[in-house]
Amino acid sequence: MTTTAIGTYTFPSRDRIENFHGLQLVYFLWDKHLMFSAPITLVLPPTLPFSEILGEVLPNLYGAHPQFAEIDWSTVEWELDGVAFIPMPTLTLTALGIDHKSLLRFRTPGLEGLAQASF
Repeated sequence: MTTTAIGTYTFPSRDRIENFHGLQLVYFLWDKHLMFSAPITLVLPPTLPFSEILGEVLPNLYGAHPQFAEIDWSTVEWELDGVAFIPMPTLTLTALGIDHKSLLRFRTPGLEGLAQASF
């Protein structure tokens, strides 16, 4: 449904990077796993090494899923903001080009969600 403003509708965005005091928003999505229906947003330091994403962040976000422990991280397919991406664990978010409001998607070949309830 379309809406029409009856006047000027200008306002400063509240999710500008300046409002996060040295941190940034990063979205995470595990494709084909509908137990998590939408990307999960976290506020993270841009200096965070990707190894912490793998070792702490993702297990805290998705560890409750029965298939999470079965992930073979060497076969995971990554996408950053719609483009294929190969992360280097020793590099920081900034060094990898993961910016404020970036979306990181990952696919786990062979793990297609509970009862293959994927999209």
